[in-house]
Amino acid sequence: MIDIFRDVFNWILDDYRSNRFRFFIEVIAWMISIGCSLLMALTVPNPPLVLLYTLWIMGCAMYAWAAWTRSSFGMLANYMLLTVIDTVGLVRVLNA
Repeated sequence: MIDIFRDVFNWILDDYRSNRFRFFIEVIAWMISIGCSLLMALTVPNPPLVLLYTLWIMGCAMYAWAAWTRSSFGMLANYMLLTVIDTVGLVRVLNA
């Protein structure tokens, strides 16, 4: 069991060493994602949509950039599409 944790820690350390800037961008995007989910869960039925959409779009754009630098087409396509969809959602909220 300890070997699994050691392997995961080494994998994270290798990722950090391969591109420290990207690593920090992904950690920030991850914190934004978790923060948005928590804020949404804690504020339903009236979540602060403008704030949530804005933060979520920023996180998705950060993930998209990270996917681009990793040459990960699937992740890039996913986060680019989420960025577009949620930007449309934000515009609709602002126009409502």
